[in-house]
Amino acid sequence: MNNTPFGFSSSSDPDEPEDSGNNSSRDDSGSQPDPGTDPMAAMFNALGGAGGGGTPDLGRMLQQIGQMLQWQGGPVNWDLATQQARQVVSAAGDRSVSGSERREVEEAFRLADTWLDDATMFPAGSASPSTWSRAEWVEGTISEWKALVEPVAERVSSTMGDALPAELGEMAGPLMGMMRQVGVSMWGAQVGQSIGTLAGEVFGATDIGIPLAGHRPAQLPANVSEFGKDLGVDERDIRLYLALRETAHLRLYSHATWLRAHVQSLIEEYAQHVTVDTERIESSLRDIDPSNPEAISEAMSGGLFDLPVTPAQQAALDRLELVLALVEGWVDDVVTEATSGRLPSANALRETIRRRRASGGPAEQTFASLVGLQLRPRRSREAASFWAAVRQARGTEGREDVWASAESLPRADDLTDPTVFLATAAFDFSALAEELNTDVNDDDDGGGSNGDADPGGTPTG
Repeated sequence: MNNTPFGFSSSSDPDEPEDSGNNSSRDDSGSQPDPGTDPMAAMFNALGGAGGGGTPDLGRMLQQIGQMLQWQGGPVNWDLATQQARQVVSAAGDRSVSGSERREVEEAFRLADTWLDDATMFPAGSASPSTWSRAEWVEGTISEWKALVEPVAERVSSTMGDALPAELGEMAGPLMGMMRQVGVSMWGAQVGQSIGTLAGEVFGATDIGIPLAGHRPAQLPANVSEFGKDLGVDERDIRLYLALRETAHLRLYSHATWLRAHVQSLIEEYAQHVTVDTERIESSLRDIDPSNPEAISEAMSGGLFDLPVTPAQQAALDRLELVLALVEGWVDDVVTEATSGRLPSANALRETIRRRRASGGPAEQTFASLVGLQLRPRRSREAASFWAAVRQARGTEGREDVWASAESLPRADDLTDPTVFLATAAFDFSALAEELNTDVNDDDDGGGSNGDADPGGTPTG
């Protein structure tokens, strides 16, 4: 799995072969590249559409290329991203939600809230659930993707512009302007490709660990049905179990109001330390023929922008991985408690979800594409065990207290061995504060320049 941001490669990835053979817009067999992995192919796939017999609609393509080059909305062409995502959804097949499905989903979320009231101190939200088709999921979440994607895209764009020597910018000004616009569209095309693919896999609006529809829960009946085909579990149980997970995520984020901003800050911290190999860019630009679009395509998709992961970036990614693992682990523990003795299929569904994550589910794939982060399922399992240990030692309220702030969360080492964390959490700091306050008052009563007291016991002076 490529674990670098959209359209880029990492020069420090030991798992990548030295020569992947993908430095051309075609492979050795002469076949077209997969638009899901080639940014230029994805972009022109989004722009061109197809005429009769599968041939590109050239008139439409030229018109849209003109619109693409005029985009002024930031480092990602979101019009193109939305268009590409909808095309991917349409090509894979989509259907409208029926009235009966909507009622079934609403009932599942009502029951989920009732069960969760017994499993967590965090209260239920007031938003009614959305029942979405895949296309509706794209439209309902696209605005939230902007905050997740744009920090990295903006940093890459600004780093390239700031790092290039002035003389090179003068020499290749028109070409650089064209390449910036192409880069904006490449980001849009690949973001859209990823979101469109994700729309065919997700169950709701929290599958990546971050709510993508505000505080509103959601479920996609088509994807739930597809997921449950070969499980041998009643679809009502699956629908309820997934509603429990969705609602638990939202209860956590609604209570820990700092959490979303904290995750966002870690993504932005990663983006701040993005570096671009400008020497390679200079060399590649000198060899590009501006009149040859294929040459530009090869440069853009063939590793022109190498993004080595710096120590500062890795530190941010490690913290982001930890936070998202803690979210997943907490949800796992809460849902396990909520379904205990109530849903016989819960253990099987829990393990199926875990295996799905271990094999590279939507959360891992999306964050790998967004910020170079590949979540380790081992962390999520350890986090679930950690939260269970905290609950057993401190109770449900003690478990929820850990979400008071980012500073109160455990460290990575605590997931492996919660003993030290629990020993620290068990110490009664409020009692210590009270004792210190008493000592201060005793000192004040005992004398000193301001030690006199009036008959009511109030210090004077």
